[in-house]
Amino acid sequence: MYNKRIGFELKKGFYMKIGYARVSTLDQNLDLQLDALKKLGCDHIYEEKASGKTKERPELTHCLKSLRPGDTLAVWRLDRLGRSLQDLITIVKNLESSGVAFVSVTENIDTSTATGKLMFHVFGALAEFERNLIQERTQAGLTAARARGRVGGRKAVLDDKQRAQAKAMMADKTLSVSDIAKTMKVSRSTLYRI
Repeated sequence: MYNKRIGFELKKGFYMKIGYARVSTLDQNLDLQLDALKKLGCDHIYEEKASGKTKERPELTHCLKSLRPGDTLAVWRLDRLGRSLQDLITIVKNLESSGVAFVSVTENIDTSTATGKLMFHVFGALAEFERNLIQERTQAGLTAARARGRVGGRKAVLDDKQRAQAKAMMADKTLSVSDIAKTMKVSRSTLYRI
């Protein structure tokens, strides 16, 4: 089978080690990562210059699409692949479900081994624990604020007196909603909510 992206013939049963290298800015260079991935024996390396916070990473997309069951995806360091720990875990789980192994050179993780899989399950548990802690803290903060009489959300556009005035104007059928909105300096939808 000829792989157009990589540009050479793949034999049936031949598994590839594909590398992915990324730097965050255009003035950084990939040399350190490329050297490590070549030393690891990668058959092809996808290179990207894009921030990890950016969802658009076309080379990563091409890289992931080129992987077949039995292949291995290699990165120099974990943070080169995922935008966050949760994103990293999602990508690796998708790789695992597709029959693709994952290797991180710096952290010495290889999901084709039992130890490597265990480490990723630990990372997954830590990410879930962190997410739950954030949710608990948020709920506790909201409860404490409500107990002090503060309510979340935007500040009301109109105070009680202005709301009563708007209701009186809306009851007068000679005025249009648009005119009332201009007078009160609010949108029509705000008047309808009142």
